[in-house]
Amino acid sequence: MDIVLLSRLQFAITVFFHFIFVPLTIGLGLFVAGFEIAYWKTLKEKWMKLAAFWGRLFKINFAFGIVTGFAMTFQFGTNWGPYAEFMGDVFASPLALEALIAFFLEATFFGVWVFTSHKKPALKALSMTIVAISTMISALWIITANAFMQNPVGYEMAADGSKVLMTDFFALITNTYLWYMLVHTILAAFVLAAVFIIAVSGYHLAKKSKVDIFKTSMKIGIYLLVISSLLLPCLGMFYGHYIGSVQPVKAAAMEAVWESGSNVPLYLLKFPSDAAESNSIQILGIPNIGSFLLTGDMNGQVTGLKDVPAADRPPVALTFYSFRIMIILGIVFILEALVGLLLSFKDKAFESGLARKYSKLMLYSLPLPYIAIAFGWAVAEVGRQPWIVYGLLRTSQAVSPIPDVQILFSMGLLTLFYLLLAALFVYLIRGAAVTYPEVK
Repeated sequence: MDIVLLSRLQFAITVFFHFIFVPLTIGLGLFVAGFEIAYWKTLKEKWMKLAAFWGRLFKINFAFGIVTGFAMTFQFGTNWGPYAEFMGDVFASPLALEALIAFFLEATFFGVWVFTSHKKPALKALSMTIVAISTMISALWIITANAFMQNPVGYEMAADGSKVLMTDFFALITNTYLWYMLVHTILAAFVLAAVFIIAVSGYHLAKKSKVDIFKTSMKIGIYLLVISSLLLPCLGMFYGHYIGSVQPVKAAAMEAVWESGSNVPLYLLKFPSDAAESNSIQILGIPNIGSFLLTGDMNGQVTGLKDVPAADRPPVALTFYSFRIMIILGIVFILEALVGLLLSFKDKAFESGLARKYSKLMLYSLPLPYIAIAFGWAVAEVGRQPWIVYGLLRTSQAVSPIPDVQILFSMGLLTLFYLLLAALFVYLIRGAAVTYPEVK
């Protein structure tokens, strides 16, 4: 069997399961910190109850995120040994900073927050604020490393060509790819947290449980969903222009553009085929919009996939469909946000029959942000192939020579372990979400 494919699949399973918890940790941390600050400033019991309720959900998610992150790290030294050697000099700094700064702050002040009584609101608010900020700092350092893989900067090759050597740390942290990816990731985390809070709040409002408490969190969730869901496509447009300049092959795969040219239209209905090197169906074209999305110029020149050797192209269909699914779900979030905003204008709106239907819709929509985030990362990572470090190291060169039976065995154990963790997580998070214990 293909050990490259097996190693990629195992790493994808590991990363995907870990990343289920990361965006909710980032987004929910912001909410809880805001509630703690509001209680500190006003000493109103409502804010204390909101902080306590959503804080319980944050604790569960945060704990599972830490546990699932360890297995991912080990694979750099097992399945991806040549990659670790090639990238070690560059990878070491951001990962060390993530552990020494972000994780240290998260773990320390998470403990302070958990074991501090609400009788000390200032300390509780300060510690949770530091935790919330630290989760974003952690994302910064992880994405710094990933951004180098997408757009290598601030390096030189070793004399023997065996690895990259970091020459400019400032270039590493000012990598434009880093900041596009970081802001995009954080906004997606806010969308997920907003949908989560709306869904859970709507459930309690439908049950007429603590209406005043959950009406407040419902409104705040809707406002954040409006802001983040509208900002995402705005950022995404400029992000797409940038990808078209630094990774033109990925950009072409995102829109399945096979022939080079200018004035490229955007086809609303398109079905690409890697084998045929063409699109089997290509209709409902909007003139020039394809060029604009990929270059920022209505008449921009787009490099077609046929002008790139087949060995240097990513899996086009997978990249294309992942991108389209992400875009479609982004539109869904905007529509849901606007409907929620209209409901929020009336005091009794969240107690109406229409509100109950909206709450049920948002409850069913809860998996959608996870799906959108997963497909977004598929575009980023699959679209970069066949390079693991763009233009410098191919994925096929980065895999350790491990017998395929060992990879299958470890992947099977990991999958079983993750399924058990997933069942436990769903049990705990559901129990905490549907019950409302009194805060003392």
